[in-house]
Amino acid sequence: QVQLVESGGGLVQAGGSLSISCAASGRTFSVYPMAWFRQAPGKEREFVAGITSGGDSTSYGDSVKGRFTISRDNAKNTLYLQMNSLKAEDTAVYYCARSGARYTVPRREDLYDSWGQGTQVTVSS
Repeated sequence: QVQLVESGGGLVQAGGSLSISCAASGRTFSVYPMAWFRQAPGKEREFVAGITSGGDSTSYGDSVKGRFTISRDNAKNTLYLQMNSLKAEDTAVYYCARSGARYTVPRREDLYDSWGQGTQVTVSS
């Protein structure tokens, strides 16, 4: 089992930018696709962005497409999410997760087998 630890959350004004990271333990980070999910108060957890194991392909939720960028550095066992043009509705706890399958980047959270503890991102309007 891999351990995932998010960092970099905080408070930012609407229109601003923020970058969050997810550090992974172990030697299998580079083998599996990864993703970011988020959960706002009173709402279900939703898919934000995903990336294949080699970083050659990415996918995004409709609400963040064009504003967020997911990336990974397999040499550093780290996943990133660069968030630009932030809106109040981006306020949520952001989680990184590892896909349970090697070759897909699913959007369903039940297909992910390891999760971080989450980092809070708050966007003030």
